[in-house]
Amino acid sequence: MDLDLIKTELQKQDFYYRLQAIVALKDYPAEVALPLLKNHFQDPEFVVRSFVARQLGIYHTPESSAILIQLLKDNNPNVRAEAANSISLFGDSTAPDLVKIFLSDKHWLVRISVMAALIDMARHAEVLEVCIHGVADEDETVQETSVDGFISLVGSHQRTAALSQLLTLKDSELPHIRIRVARALKHFDEPEAKAAILQLRQDPDHRVVGAAMEDLLP
Repeated sequence: MDLDLIKTELQKQDFYYRLQAIVALKDYPAEVALPLLKNHFQDPEFVVRSFVARQLGIYHTPESSAILIQLLKDNNPNVRAEAANSISLFGDSTAPDLVKIFLSDKHWLVRISVMAALIDMARHAEVLEVCIHGVADEDETVQETSVDGFISLVGSHQRTAALSQLLTLKDSELPHIRIRVARALKHFDEPEAKAAILQLRQDPDHRVVGAAMEDLLP
């Protein structure tokens, strides 16, 4: 899209046109795109702010980083989640910052986005840390995603620590956690993992039993 047209579209009242213009900025260098994106990081439409946050991940500059930090304070979790994901694109050095975002932002969407980013970055120590915190979250989705996150550590130096967490969680009072644990443990071939699966096949909740026996089904 022509730059003059982009500038025109960004001024239109219908946010659809602003979205199209923001996406089109990906074809322009930072010195052109950032000033225009900066003008819309406080756009009245949260979806526009989300698109701005996503686009900022393309430009690894101090200015882009500064805007993303501001977007982490946005009142909409979709915007904050996009900002966190974009920050992860700046490289491994952002992993400690992502952990801080996870610990400070309690919204499930932001937390899941941070987990996914850290897993994609293969930052195993940080994945372990956020998953340990995540299983204690009040949100069921975060709890389940955290249990699943331990699976990503099977081939890492955090394997033993991940298995230890799962073995503790097999005795959780929450059936949905035990279901996820039963499935996660199948990725480990340690004797204690196999013993735990046998225990879960005797679980009082039939859904847990089913999850623990899924590998036996034809």
